[in-house]
Amino acid sequence: MSQLLFSSSPHVHDGDSIPQVMQSVIWALMPATALAVMIFGWPALLVISITTIACVVSEHVFLRIRNRASAIDDRSAALTGLLLALTLPPHTPWWVCVAGGVFAIAIGKQLYGGLGHNVFNPALIARIFLLISFPVELTSWPSPAPLFGEHALSLSQAMAVIFGGMSPADVITSATPLGQYRTETGLGKTVVEALSGIHYDHVKAAGGLIGGSLGETSAVLLAGGGLYLLFKRVITWRIPLTTFAGCLIPALIFWMVDPNKYADPVFHLLTGGLVLGAFFMATDMVTSPVTPRGQVIFGLGCGLLTYIIRTWGGYPEGVSFAIVLMNAAVPLIDQYTRPVVYGAARKPNQA
Repeated sequence: MSQLLFSSSPHVHDGDSIPQVMQSVIWALMPATALAVMIFGWPALLVISITTIACVVSEHVFLRIRNRASAIDDRSAALTGLLLALTLPPHTPWWVCVAGGVFAIAIGKQLYGGLGHNVFNPALIARIFLLISFPVELTSWPSPAPLFGEHALSLSQAMAVIFGGMSPADVITSATPLGQYRTETGLGKTVVEALSGIHYDHVKAAGGLIGGSLGETSAVLLAGGGLYLLFKRVITWRIPLTTFAGCLIPALIFWMVDPNKYADPVFHLLTGGLVLGAFFMATDMVTSPVTPRGQVIFGLGCGLLTYIIRTWGGYPEGVSFAIVLMNAAVPLIDQYTRPVVYGAARKPNQA
């Protein structure tokens, strides 16, 4: 006699697992990460390594404290460490990297119950914590010093910078392009005048040859990694596309109204962390909406808040704050965009 087996959904599985998904995202970040190391040299590699190790070790320690089996094999902690590192300046001191890694895992993830339960993206909430707590360390931007270039730091010099606090004065710039734009236009200068001091152009920005965080390297390589995730169906197009739209459409409108005061949309696309945030952070499965309409609303909110903060807020970069604010709105978005169960009447509170 044959048996009928009853089980909970899902009944169809595509074969992907959490480690496979995390590994796909890590692979997608590798080209831009490698370029960051090539452009900023040994200090960048040390920052990436320290932050990633801090996240992985913290994951193991806090799971043991909670009497849970170690879950570092799922690679989520390693991905959090890599994403956090890409939001940091290349010369971030080791203790800031460690503090960020511990905060990302302990407060941003394990406090809520671990993977799948966190409300905010752990890497972004840690980045905001570091920016508020250590503003000097998080806003010291070295000029690019290619790994094999004339002005490259040796490994011993890089270790002195990261571990010893030595900071070569000749490689520190005053601001990122976004910071320069906000500061100088606030003093009444035109956009062209504001950016002329750092010799900005779109080609250099697209190639990552500008000062900034490690994740502000090449918008082209980051976009390529995002397209790889779309091809692998790790993410969908809705959140990245609407995030870009939410930021670039108002940028286009204000630029057309007054191009001397407001930067063009290409500037907003190529500088800062918009591409990194749109493809790799806003699309976090745990902290983004599950419904198609909800994802569109979420992405538009991320992009619009990014532009608002960049243009009128207290910080020149707004991607981290925008995504975290929209993370907080995800439960409400899901509630009002969830589809009606087949055969059930639509309730008044369902859009």
